[in-house]
Amino acid sequence: MISGSRFWVLALFVAIVVVSVVGDECNEDINSILPLPYANMTHMVCKPIWNSYVIRFSQSKDHVVTIVLSAMYTSGYVAMGFSRDGMMLNSSAMVGWITRKGTPVIKQYYAEGFSPSQVKHDKGELPLTSIPPFVTVYGGNIHLAYQLKYPSQLKSQPILLAFSSKYPEHHLLSVHDDKTTIHLDFSQGSSGSKSNSITPSNNLHRSKTTHGALGLLGWGIILPYGAIVARYFKHKEPLWYYLHVGFQFVGFIFAVAAGFVGLNMYNKFNFHAPAHKGLGITAIVLSVLQVMAFFIRPEKDSKHRKYWNWYHHYVGRIALFFGCLNILLGIQLADAGSSWKIGYGFVLASIILTSIVLEVLKLKEPNKFPPNPSFPLDPVQ
Repeated sequence: MISGSRFWVLALFVAIVVVSVVGDECNEDINSILPLPYANMTHMVCKPIWNSYVIRFSQSKDHVVTIVLSAMYTSGYVAMGFSRDGMMLNSSAMVGWITRKGTPVIKQYYAEGFSPSQVKHDKGELPLTSIPPFVTVYGGNIHLAYQLKYPSQLKSQPILLAFSSKYPEHHLLSVHDDKTTIHLDFSQGSSGSKSNSITPSNNLHRSKTTHGALGLLGWGIILPYGAIVARYFKHKEPLWYYLHVGFQFVGFIFAVAAGFVGLNMYNKFNFHAPAHKGLGITAIVLSVLQVMAFFIRPEKDSKHRKYWNWYHHYVGRIALFFGCLNILLGIQLADAGSSWKIGYGFVLASIILTSIVLEVLKLKEPNKFPPNPSFPLDPVQ
C-alpha cells in the first residue's frame, strides 16, 4: 500500500508531467509561420473551442474580422462554417487541408444539401476580403487564416466545426468524421465597442476566479487535510473521526460548488476545456461514490468490511489525485498568473511536507499510531 507521503509526491510528479503535455494552446507563438495581417496577433482574442480546436480572432473598427483557426492535424480536412441557424444546410464554410503531395489548399464551400456532391467549392456567402486566405501545418497543427468584411459589427454567431481524416478528391469533401455547433461572440475581439468586449470578459474572469477559488479550497486544501487526519490521527479517538467527516463534508460541498460554476461557465461563455471538464466530472463522481459508500458501510466485524476499507481508501486517493491534477490544469488553462501558481505550489508543498513528517513519525513511533483503534465508527481513510 502506498503511504500518504509517497502518494502526494507521485501525484505531484504525474500532474506536472500531464499539465506540461496538455499546456495552454493560446500560449503557442505562431506569428512566425503566418503572413501579414494574420501574424499580427497583439489584439486577438484566443479561445479553445472544441476538442483541439483553438480560434484567434479580432474585429477592427471598420468591421473587418480576422480569423486564425488551429487544430491538430494528420490528414483530411478541417472546416469552420458560418450559419444563420446553426445548421449545416445553407451554411458557408472555409475548409483547409494539405494534399498528399504537401500542397496547402483553402477554399470556401457552400452547403446546398447534405450529400458530398451538394457541398459546392468556390461558392458561399462569406464576405472575404482581398487578402488571400492562408493555410499551413506547423508542429502537428493545421492553421487556417482568413479575413471577412461586414457592413456592421459581427456579434454572436453560430459556428459549425467539422473535420474528416479523408482527403478531398477533386475538391469534393467526404462526409465529416465529427462535427459540432457553438455560438461565438466576435464582439469580444472588437476594438470599436468596449461595452461589448469588456463586460463578457469581466464576467468570464469573475467566473474563473470563483471556480478556481472553490476548487482550490475544496480539492486543494480541505479534502487533502481531511484524508491526512484519517491516516495519522486515529489515536485521537473519537476526535479524528469527527474531524475527518467534517473536513470531507465541507470539502465535498466546495468541490460540487466549483463543478456547478465550471459547468455554468462552460455553457455560458463557450469555454471549451474537455480535459479539465472530464477530470472535474470524474473527481466529483468518485467523491459522490465516497459519500454513498458511507451509508452502506458494513459493520466492523463483518467479513466484507476489509473490502469496503480498500474501496474507500483507494477511491478516495484517486479522487484526490484527479482533484490535484485538475487544479494544476485549470491554473494553466486560465493563464492565472504567478500568484495562483505560487499560492497552490505553497499549499501542495505544505501537504506533501506534512504527510512526510507524519509518515516518518508513524514509522519511528508506531505505538502512537495504532492501526486498529477501538472507536466503533471507524470510516477508514
